[in-house]
Amino acid sequence: MNQSPSVALVILNWSGKHFLEKFLPSVVLSDYENLEVIVADNASTDDSIQFLEQRYPSIKIILNGANEGFAKGYNTALKQVTADYYILLNSDVQVTPGWITPVISLMETDKAIAACQPKILSFENKNKFEYAGASGGWIDKFGYPFNRGRIFDFCENDEGQYNNISQIFWATGAAMFLRASVFHEQNGFDEYFFAHQEEIDLCWRMQRAGHKIFVVPSSVVYHVGGGTLPAGNKRKVFLNFRNNLVMLSKNLPFREMIWKIPFRILLDNVAAFQALIKGDFITFKAIEKAHFYFLNWIFSTKKQIDLPKKYLATFDGTYNGSIVWQYFIKKRKTFSEILQFKK
Repeated sequence: MNQSPSVALVILNWSGKHFLEKFLPSVVLSDYENLEVIVADNASTDDSIQFLEQRYPSIKIILNGANEGFAKGYNTALKQVTADYYILLNSDVQVTPGWITPVISLMETDKAIAACQPKILSFENKNKFEYAGASGGWIDKFGYPFNRGRIFDFCENDEGQYNNISQIFWATGAAMFLRASVFHEQNGFDEYFFAHQEEIDLCWRMQRAGHKIFVVPSSVVYHVGGGTLPAGNKRKVFLNFRNNLVMLSKNLPFREMIWKIPFRILLDNVAAFQALIKGDFITFKAIEKAHFYFLNWIFSTKKQIDLPKKYLATFDGTYNGSIVWQYFIKKRKTFSEILQFKK
């Protein structure tokens, strides 16, 4: 009997002993025969390592020399891991026993599939989709990411409405299945991102190289969310706004980028001044700082990308309309509602 493909499940940890204590028991009970569980530690300042050595001696530990963020932290670790598939799993995720097999089975049927995600539900409210992934990532024509089941901050109840296996634009980094060979062909994550939206950038680059991204909702996990950088954190706001503009600049063809980037900066500034009017100077400052760093990146560190660039709308999981318009002006909150309209 042929052995199942090898899978390395890698948890990137930074001072998250409390999450490891709470969620590793579910991880080690994952029902997959050819599985190795690894914790890559980003120079934790708590006693995570001592806890792992004492309680989980069978788990391999990779020690990164510094807190390298999500992007470089995983790049550094995965250079030391050999497997057919990687699963990148946040430390604040509770998994279900049979969650791995459905995803690997799909990826084995089509070698063009480079990344997948399970359905992500809220750990606190298990009938509700969770912000970071829900039932698969999409993107609108202006580069705003959203999900089947989550538009901006509104998360739908899971009533089975997005239970179909579907091709998507991006898979969440909270529980991301990757074909190892393709990850390395793409040189992994863009380390400039540090954290936030690097997985969307990677999925976009993979698709430009001819690969596919899927969600497999029969695989279910429960995510706490905001475990490292909580919502509203100025660092999180800065990274999200900066990285989104960098991603668009890297992946859009020039004829799209030349007008979409200025328009996005305009929309970002609207959001910044709305925050300022509400007295939220921290968010205002974070968005303006993101624009400054993006412009610095454009003029000083931008690298040419050789992969062919296609119109955004040519990819699966793209919405050829504006979710800002649909959500804030038309008051349409759900993925199903919004998908019916393109203006």
